[in-house]
Amino acid sequence: MARIVAITSCPTGIAHTFMAAEGVQRGAEALGHQIKVETQGSVGAQNVLTEADIREADLVIIAADTKVDLGRFVGKRVYETSTKAAITDGQGMVKTAFDQAKTYNASGSANLADTVDDLKAQRSASRSGPYKHLMTGVSYMLPFVVAGGLLIALAFAIGGIYVYEDQYANTLGWSLFQIGAKSGFALMVPILAGFIAFSIADRPGLVPGMIGGMLASSNGSGFLGGIIAGFIAGYATDWLNTNIRLPKTLAGLKPVLILPLLSTAIVGLLMIYVIGKPVSAVNTSLNEWLTGLQGTNAILLGLLLGAMMAFDMGGPVNKAAYTFAVGLLASNVYAPMAAVMAAGMTPPLGLALASLLFKNRFTAEEQEAGKAAAVLGISFITEGAIPFAARDPFRVIPAIMLGSAVTGALSMSFGATLQVPHGGVFVLPIPNAVGSLGLYIVAILVGTVVTAAALYALKRPLLQTPVTTSETNASATSAVSVR
Repeated sequence: MARIVAITSCPTGIAHTFMAAEGVQRGAEALGHQIKVETQGSVGAQNVLTEADIREADLVIIAADTKVDLGRFVGKRVYETSTKAAITDGQGMVKTAFDQAKTYNASGSANLADTVDDLKAQRSASRSGPYKHLMTGVSYMLPFVVAGGLLIALAFAIGGIYVYEDQYANTLGWSLFQIGAKSGFALMVPILAGFIAFSIADRPGLVPGMIGGMLASSNGSGFLGGIIAGFIAGYATDWLNTNIRLPKTLAGLKPVLILPLLSTAIVGLLMIYVIGKPVSAVNTSLNEWLTGLQGTNAILLGLLLGAMMAFDMGGPVNKAAYTFAVGLLASNVYAPMAAVMAAGMTPPLGLALASLLFKNRFTAEEQEAGKAAAVLGISFITEGAIPFAARDPFRVIPAIMLGSAVTGALSMSFGATLQVPHGGVFVLPIPNAVGSLGLYIVAILVGTVVTAAALYALKRPLLQTPVTTSETNASATSAVSVR
């Protein structure tokens, strides 16, 4: 007897999803196996597989006609097929699955890039509750912001800073601005709200979430309003989905008529009559304060954002600073985004420089990893510092926080701006993507040097220790850390 877990899904999520689930269930039970089937239907995932279910499973079967995320099944034997195979011959399909299943993503690589990818996947899988839902929305939103921001920068480069005015209508610069600002950026808040709701209530949450996000964009509540709309839409839809019971003959109406109608009405009315005006006032006040930041206040904000970016290198604190800066892009406040990206690049860059200059403080493995850390750093992947920090947290983390804080403070004091939320050094050559480009690069370089200097001061050298007679005869030496 084997333990099997399965997922079934079809494009409409109504009939074949559940017929396939029944087929694979009966087939497995007829062969004497234990099985649990998760259905990803039009009303969302049901009978969801837990971490324990997956951990104890001997086989994973995916009977789906749509794309199913396999990230949960790394290291497991996985067999993918269609819903038709499960419906027509569930027992035969299970036998085939045992014969043809392959271990999913079983990589033995230990280089830094793969280690960072694994760490990011583990962090993503470990998220739960509101933080998970918010990060889901942000992850889906980012490509829209990146594309929109770069197109706006190119529009300014081609047609000047007033390219959006009517006198430039139908020129290339004007057209790029329409695509980037009027379309790409316009979708930013609706996508954020929609996928927050999607994370909570699955597919039924998309419609009320996106409509709530559109209302947030139109009533001035912006990014903050979009977040609130997403959570209201998600939890309201999930509650309605759980509590509205219909006979099987009418079940098809629930995802396409009842849930979108009721949940959208709830979210829309709340956004118009309750949430819109007060959140819009808060949003306006925050934007005015940030736009007017100068001198000491700007430096202090930069110090705070920079230190947050380095504190947990991609964890909740880092993401809080990053999300704050991304949200301000919709309000044309670009300075915090510049500080955040620069400060996020500094930790792996500083470690790469330190491992190159101060080899006696890093093992041979760390020195080799430093080369990869440099590439991750210029790509704005702060997680490249995690393996170093995991080995020596009490020295590495303070050092990288200091360097990132300096970078953030310098970026804010220089008045540097950034119109896109990602890309690292690869967006720097794009005209108008970065304001005060020369000083911005100086801020990154200074923070990198400060990080390396702090690592030199805090980390102790590795000492060559005496060896035994037998080891001496073998000409063996060993480096032992005195950390």
